Amino acid sequence: MKNNQTRCEWVGSDDLDKKYHDEEWGRPIYDDQILFEFLLLEGFQAGLSWITVLKKRENFRQAFDNFDYKQIATYSPKKLESLLQNEGLIRNKLKINSAPINAQKFMQVQNEFGSFSNYLWNYVNNTPVLNTWNNIKEVPASTELSDKISKDLKKRGFKFVGTTIIYAYLQAVGVVNDHTINCICHPSNQK
Repeated sequence: MKNNQTRCEWVGSDDLDKKYHDEEWGRPIYDDQILFEFLLLEGFQAGLSWITVLKKRENFRQAFDNFDYKQIATYSPKKLESLLQNEGLIRNKLKINSAPINAQKFMQVQNEFGSFSNYLWNYVNNTPVLNTWNNIKEVPASTELSDKISKDLKKRGFKFVGTTIIYAYLQAVGVVNDHTINCICHPSNQK
């Protein structure tokens, strides 16, 4: 994709932002490892801009054992403290402490549903929700779907899974496709 093509309005001028939009955002993901990565990153993003997270993504990858939820689930208080000292991360104690909790809960969901992917995609009958927004102002911060999933994840003990975070997560992993209709990545513009 060339830099002069129309993208969703939220995409900044940073090449990292453009690459993320063009190659990842809104594309359906079924791999549990990647689904966990985005769940972790969306939680850290809360209250910040996504570009902040993108710029620190490689630091997160290194610090959080390549987003290996099995390892993260076993993090000791000492490991969590070392993460809090890591200047390459978003050093929020509540967010860092939520990582092993969410990893443990993630594996519980896997045990119950066979995979986290099965759990998540069951909410939309394995078919991405394709929206046809004209511009970014029409895109909601949350929906009934994100409300429902957020409520269930909270009930299961997950942290940093409010409805706005979950809606951003659903957009990121392609459960919801919110590319605006003028965007080159909207399916109606694909050749």
